Amino acid sequence: MLTVVIAMVVILLLAAAVVLYAAYPARGERPPVVPWLGEAMERAADAVPTLDPEQEHDWSLRR
Repeated sequence: MLTVVIAMVVILLLAAAVVLYAAYPARGERPPVVPWLGEAMERAADAVPTLDPEQEHDWSLRR
């Protein structure tokens, strides 16, 4: 029972972080209550490698 409760709390925290990121840093704004969390999310998003739109490749396995 305790494992389920801990797992649900972790899932809810992760979901809240995704919603917070989509609501503020993804749009270029700072969260009003926790600006340090917004800065940390921006640094994490900048550290993740992304594909450039100009270098579009078909990554599917179909030919």
